[in-house]
Amino acid sequence: MTTALAEKIKSLILAGGPMSVTDYFALCLADPQHGYYKTRNPFGRAGDFVTAPEISQLFGEMVGIFLVVAWQRHGEPLDARIVEIGPGRGTMMADMLRVIARLAPRLYETASIHLVETSPALQDVQRRTLSAHGDRIAWHSSFDEVPEGFTLIAANELFDAIPIRQFVKTPTGFRERMVGLDADGELCFAAGVATLDPALLPPRQIAPPDGEIFEIAPARQAVMTTLCDRLLKCHGTALIIDYGHMVSGFGDTLQAVLAHEYDPPLAHPGMADLTSHVDFENLARTALAAGVHVNGCMYQGDFLIGLGIEDRAASLGRGKDEKTQGEIVKAVERLAGAGEGRMGELFKVMAISSPAVALPPFKGAN
Repeated sequence: MTTALAEKIKSLILAGGPMSVTDYFALCLADPQHGYYKTRNPFGRAGDFVTAPEISQLFGEMVGIFLVVAWQRHGEPLDARIVEIGPGRGTMMADMLRVIARLAPRLYETASIHLVETSPALQDVQRRTLSAHGDRIAWHSSFDEVPEGFTLIAANELFDAIPIRQFVKTPTGFRERMVGLDADGELCFAAGVATLDPALLPPRQIAPPDGEIFEIAPARQAVMTTLCDRLLKCHGTALIIDYGHMVSGFGDTLQAVLAHEYDPPLAHPGMADLTSHVDFENLARTALAAGVHVNGCMYQGDFLIGLGIEDRAASLGRGKDEKTQGEIVKAVERLAGAGEGRMGELFKVMAISSPAVALPPFKGAN
């Protein structure tokens, strides 16, 4: 089965030759007519995937607690900007704000709230989710539009949706991986002409075999640098949560998800969500090069447990029926546990700050 976007991509390739994985990735998600995020609401059981905030209110509550602690460690500045980039349906922000209002009313009352969202359809959903907060909330299509001032940023599953470049090992070195057409006119991967600077490769004793994939993400580095520049100029902390690896390495992590199942990345452009794993070591290097303090990187499970998700789950379940208590336990296991279908180890959490502040549950914070 073909898609409207597949036909468009094929005609672009016929006219101009194979396209890079970056361009393919960007078209799949953001093509104005047929792009995945432009045409559908992908979240929840009726969509293609379920994000952590949709699993349980506990997730957003823990992020809210973390931002309150960060605000306190930064000296409780008034007139903060609470910013979420890529806010989905607004669920996480709603849960964060409920906790912030309860734990730090002064932060809640004096802060302005900013959502960075490019999809008009999702903006409408977010408006409904966050209607209780009225005109406190401003929407922006770009982070640059968020007014300057002390900033607390939350970005959950933002970086995985920013396009990557892929290079494939050939007998003549690493060449850019392209999307072209096979003999039947169907989309296929092929090696292009552009080569990779060997200095970008992680150290490895044995030369990688032909066919090995290496990914770089200049667009992700650019977003990270933008966040760092804001923190350096205006002070604050950013919390980044995504699935990926803590150490740079080789491997093909490009993946598509359609109706909660993995789908070949070239099978249904525009209909399936396209993502890849985030290289947290590279993000940390980018932040350090920008002059921002990296608080650390840890498993999502350790982060949530360190912030007290188990105690909060116990109080949430107190006095509830057995079925509700069972659902709460299951949600905690899915968010913080390890193994198949659980997010505790696959997802990583990184915090960056300027100026440097010690933030629990990261190491070195008390």
